[in-house]
Amino acid sequence: MSTEQPSSTPLFSELGLAAPILKAVQEAGYETPSPIQAKSIAPLLEGHDLLGQAQTGTGKTAAFALPLLSRINAKAKAPQMLVLAPTRELAIQVSEAIQSYARHLKGLHVLPIYGGQSMGIQLRQLQRNPQVIVGTPGRILDHIRRGTLKLGQLQSLVLDEADEMLRMGFIDDVETILKETPDERQVALFSATMPGPIHRVSKRYLKDPVEIRIESKTSTVDTINQRYWQVTGTHKLDALTRILEVENFDAMIIFVRTKNATTELAEKLEARGYSSSPLNGDMNQAAREKAIERMKKGKLDILVATDVAARGLDIERMSHVVNYDVPYDTESYVHRIGRTGRAGRKGEAILFISPREKRMLFAIEKATRQTITKMQLPSSEDIADRRVMQFNQQLSETIEAQDLAFFQNVINDYQQEHEADPLEVAAALAYLVQKTRPLKPVKHIQERPARRDRDERGGSDRNSRREVKSPRRTIGSAIRENEPGMQTYRIEVGRNHGAEIKNIVGAIANEAGIESKHIGRIGLQDSYSTVDLPEGMPKDLFQQLRKVWVCNKQLEISILNSGIDNQDSASDEFSTRRKPKRSGKPRTRARDKARRPSQRRSAKKSS
Repeated sequence: MSTEQPSSTPLFSELGLAAPILKAVQEAGYETPSPIQAKSIAPLLEGHDLLGQAQTGTGKTAAFALPLLSRINAKAKAPQMLVLAPTRELAIQVSEAIQSYARHLKGLHVLPIYGGQSMGIQLRQLQRNPQVIVGTPGRILDHIRRGTLKLGQLQSLVLDEADEMLRMGFIDDVETILKETPDERQVALFSATMPGPIHRVSKRYLKDPVEIRIESKTSTVDTINQRYWQVTGTHKLDALTRILEVENFDAMIIFVRTKNATTELAEKLEARGYSSSPLNGDMNQAAREKAIERMKKGKLDILVATDVAARGLDIERMSHVVNYDVPYDTESYVHRIGRTGRAGRKGEAILFISPREKRMLFAIEKATRQTITKMQLPSSEDIADRRVMQFNQQLSETIEAQDLAFFQNVINDYQQEHEADPLEVAAALAYLVQKTRPLKPVKHIQERPARRDRDERGGSDRNSRREVKSPRRTIGSAIRENEPGMQTYRIEVGRNHGAEIKNIVGAIANEAGIESKHIGRIGLQDSYSTVDLPEGMPKDLFQQLRKVWVCNKQLEISILNSGIDNQDSASDEFSTRRKPKRSGKPRTRARDKARRPSQRRSAKKSS
């Protein structure tokens, strides 16, 4: 059984929904159903089984929730509707949506059940006999086997994101649950794709289903602007920080491949002043729910998540998706960027891609049938312009909204006492305010060019190699002019961590607002380094520098112990140049030579 394309899209009021459900829909401001909703509501209201194929973000939840809620008897205290979802996040998302649609159905209870939540809480909620249950297959099956969930009066069963449940290995659990349901129950199966095992399940458990297929011209929506940045010499985290500085985003989700990476990246972004939180399967479920709720309420701006953890998230203010790590396949990319640009809203998607991953970029463009444009990394001037604009905006808002009478008197008294120029006073105040986020452009160390670019410029020539190294000499000569007023500090990152002079200079300049010409000698050691910085560093700036990350290590900056021989630890940037490898053990011989005087003294004593 299949449906034909309707000649015109009906209104929700014309679909025959129950009055309480229609009221909730109208209060939400919805008038015209999406294609999957327009095709699904009528057959589900009539009691037919349904097999629906549509991409994520097309409105599948409302497509099954609205008609099935219209058929529920809220007075009957027993589970009547069961929705199976592949992840905890999607189960929570669906249950919240169903709860909002059913808010005018008196006496109806919706219960989400998923792994990671206290079993005691779920048992107490089940004793209230909820009519609608939304859960993950594993935990639903646990309750069925315990006898705490009885499905004898079940009227409808929904399999949401069936292909994802298959991919995650839940298909056997799903079939076991289906066998525990009454023969006369209604089944709706929704999936973005229809692989063989899903077809097998549909043939075995669905009775003469209405088949609906929503085909889109492209796999991704046109409201998403897709861009990519090709990873070059700049560290990915530094590049991400620059992008965050200039992108006008409301909320953002950043995708990485591993659970550990979500925590590490979120902590690094927090250290840079961005309100961020990880989202992964290892997190306490209460913490996961809290993070999502904070994001919805505007108290959190960035989520760093894995693919599975973010499945089903629908946060209205999500304006940007960043693929910090390239997804393993094109389908994952489509699901990722589907977190933004939903319901007609504009969205931005940014992909970090390395030269060796270019094939995946081409595969994504082929699968989505859209061109992903290359973006340039924001320059220091772009960042400074953005900061100045934000600074001016804050000034205007403060002048308009705050009572400044007291502060006007303070400045007026200062001006009269010191006969100061008002403009000069205002400039001094602006300087104090912008110390942690300098308004003047910070000169970044020139990025290491790609090998192809070096070859095109004659990178194999000795003169070319000298030209690449020349910025280090420039920095070194500028450094030595400022040494008298400098203090030597120790930082816990060195050669063994992959650190270079430019990494340290760039991080300190970006995070502390110290221009590179004011950064003194940098001595690279194996496990740590030393750096000369201006004396009298403010305490807050010192604490901020302690949290700065270079090559996946926090600086943990501290004042160098005066007992340490600075001459030994302060090998400057000139000593970090590559030297030709030599046979033998020159360092061992040098140490032996240094020991000879003491050895001679020992020999004399023994004699």
